[in-house]
Amino acid sequence: MRIAATTTAALLPLLTLTACGSGDPSSTTPAGAQASPAPTDDPIAAVRKVDSVAALLPADVRQAGTLRIGSSIGFPPGAYYPNGQDKPPAGQDIDIADAVAKVLGVKLERQDASFETILPALGSGKYDVGTGNFGVTTERLKTVDFVTYINDGQGFAVKKGTTALTTEVTDLTQLCGLTIGTGAGTTFEATLTAKKDVCAKAGKKPYDVKVYSENGATLTALQQGRIDVVMSTINGLRYQAAQPAAQTAFLGEYHRLDVGFAFKKDSPLTKAFQAAVNELIKNGAYARILTKWGTTASAIDTSQINPPEHA
Repeated sequence: MRIAATTTAALLPLLTLTACGSGDPSSTTPAGAQASPAPTDDPIAAVRKVDSVAALLPADVRQAGTLRIGSSIGFPPGAYYPNGQDKPPAGQDIDIADAVAKVLGVKLERQDASFETILPALGSGKYDVGTGNFGVTTERLKTVDFVTYINDGQGFAVKKGTTALTTEVTDLTQLCGLTIGTGAGTTFEATLTAKKDVCAKAGKKPYDVKVYSENGATLTALQQGRIDVVMSTINGLRYQAAQPAAQTAFLGEYHRLDVGFAFKKDSPLTKAFQAAVNELIKNGAYARILTKWGTTASAIDTSQINPPEHA
């Protein structure tokens, strides 16, 4: 369901979120709030090329000087459009990717893409690398390589003032009998689907899952009472709940996941990206980026290639 066009724009950057993957940034959103402006500081301005790291790139990439990156842009603080889709995107993922490119001495050809299309497109060669708050899971590691840069994960939020669910979600049986909204093709959908029998085992009414291809539609459904709870990224839901106009309450962390740049399997780019992230950690630019976006709780000590999914 779409609401009137005059009411859809105001909350777009504030409330469009899903994932260990985001979705369509042009989605419908509830009315009544102002867009969140991007922070103005520029922690990547001083980042410079590091020759020893750039040397890890394949020769053809160094010669071309460009990499094609498929970016899923939909929600703060990860990646969003603070000034409209005709202006450059902003966010933690944008800054980290741009800083990595500077260390490697290459330019990024960024293409906005929907979350669920990016991983398959890596295998076809459409993109060299993908970003979209992609959580590292056992299933994804079968077909995709990851280079980690933050630790985020899965959480829940409700409409402020609801009585349907008021405590931190630590067990999915707390959701029995409720309707949960989440994004298509995400780790959230996979988790909810895989564990849907927990309610029957507990002798309770099953929860219902509604999947939305447009992120704003999920939030509209929450505000209109068509779903009881949203499952999405920890950082995105926490950021959203901090905006008074959003009228949502964050119900805590459910499951942490490493988040990384995504590549086709056996990509020759992974070692260079890992070294670049570690260079940013070492020189302090990484910490400044996370401070800028309020995500220091998601900092990692060192980048890894294809770590196992968190238990």
